[in-house]
Amino acid sequence: MAKAIDVSSHFPTSEQHLSRHEELRVLIRECIALSRLSQKRLYDIYSPAAYGIVRKYIHNNEQIAMEILNDAFFKVFRDLHQYSFQGAFEGWIRRIVVHTVSDYLRKHMKTERLTREVQPEDAYVNSEPVANMSHKELLAIIETLPDAQRNIFNLFVFENYSHKEIAKMLGMKQNNCRWHLNDARRRLKEKINALENR
Repeated sequence: MAKAIDVSSHFPTSEQHLSRHEELRVLIRECIALSRLSQKRLYDIYSPAAYGIVRKYIHNNEQIAMEILNDAFFKVFRDLHQYSFQGAFEGWIRRIVVHTVSDYLRKHMKTERLTREVQPEDAYVNSEPVANMSHKELLAIIETLPDAQRNIFNLFVFENYSHKEIAKMLGMKQNNCRWHLNDARRRLKEKINALENR
């Protein structure tokens, strides 16, 4: 007779889910009460994903990336009492991290002058070569874009911000934001086509 397999550890019950939710509540309460141990635990749990977000925008300077990460977590701990347990806690932290990155970019990003209007056909990318690329390969190509194009592309594509939101976050006009996104797509198309034709 085949041995029964216990799947309870693979599929959490509502009781297990509730306990995780309660654990998070307790952890947040302790962080608000300035427990250093709880703050370190929260940081250890959520900082790796947050650091990954920061590195998408600040990929060539680890020191600045760490400064932005620490600034973001300062804001997380400062505003923790405002988290209402509506929606995922990870999403709440992600928004703080992205806004902290955009504050840095607004102050330090050099935006290239708009030299020409990018046409929609310039930005069209054949999806077949992209589908054959690994996520890592695609990210490596995105990292080669100039700062303004890369950051706006990331905010638009990966964070799902609108042109209006990105323009406000980075202190630029919506038309400039659109131009940078289209130019990013054009540059990506050229790089992907060059790889395809090797």
